[in-house]
Amino acid sequence: MKRRLSVYLDPALMAQLTEIAKRQKQSMSLVAEAAIASFLTPDESDSREAAVARRLDRLTRQVERLERDLAVSVEAMALFIRYWLTITPSIPENFQVVAQAEGRKRFASFLQMLGQRLATGQKVFHEVVADIGSNTSGPLQQ
Repeated sequence: MKRRLSVYLDPALMAQLTEIAKRQKQSMSLVAEAAIASFLTPDESDSREAAVARRLDRLTRQVERLERDLAVSVEAMALFIRYWLTITPSIPENFQVVAQAEGRKRFASFLQMLGQRLATGQKVFHEVVADIGSNTSGPLQQ
């Protein structure tokens, strides 16, 4: 059941409503009802804009997580390098050729292990978290 609504229109707007109703051979009430319904119903561009906004929000959160993870990675690497440089003694010159050969061999092994982990999707981070979780007497226990 439809309900009655009385509205006051500007004369120019009333002339437009009358003209459109005549052109479409519809009553002015039907044209006005369609216009009000169109105004009150979000159109495709509004829903598309909302979808884009949701996607941008999700991308923003992902970028923020990546920035955080990168900062943690850089800090961990810097701490490791500082620690390594602090505890590693200098190699005498007469042993450097042997040490460099051993370094190349270790680096090749490192690259092979890295390639395997990247291919299988294994993450050291997950292993560390699992180790910390299973260690009940560790310093991170609360």
